[in-house]
Amino acid sequence: MNRAEKAKIIDGLKERADKASIAIVTDFHGLKVAELTPLRAKLHEVGCDYQVVKNTLARKAFMEGPHVVLNDHLKYNCAVAFGYDDPVVAAKVLVEFAKKNDKFSVRYASLEGKFLEEASIKALSELPGREQLLASVLGTMNAVPQNFVSLFANVVRGMVNVLTALKDKKEV
Repeated sequence: MNRAEKAKIIDGLKERADKASIAIVTDFHGLKVAELTPLRAKLHEVGCDYQVVKNTLARKAFMEGPHVVLNDHLKYNCAVAFGYDDPVVAAKVLVEFAKKNDKFSVRYASLEGKFLEEASIKALSELPGREQLLASVLGTMNAVPQNFVSLFANVVRGMVNVLTALKDKKEV
């Protein structure tokens, strides 16, 4: 690879890293390209990128930016997954793939500049996704006015029942 190609790769990595909320470093030693293709497709489907990188190029790309904490840990063969909107989604896909493939493992990550070890990534993957959390918050917010309306309707209903009973009593 010549300097221009390396510079292009570094610029691409830097651009992705700057946009990403999470960068997860994985070990794929022993896997063939055909075995990684389903992982790439699944990550692309959920809006994440996955790239095999040379450590020296990755160090240069991460030199300045939110994922600089990864530089000291980049060793051996590695690939980086970048998650943009929802960091939980990227962690879920990678951890699920690691469960199915013995040769694949999740090493460490940088979440908004904080270093995460493998156990923390697995814990992150068990959290509900952004959409589930938003639905839960919306359901909770919706429950308050719904309960108020229900309570108010019960008061009015009780008042109507009392008035109906008085009317029936006076007619007799």
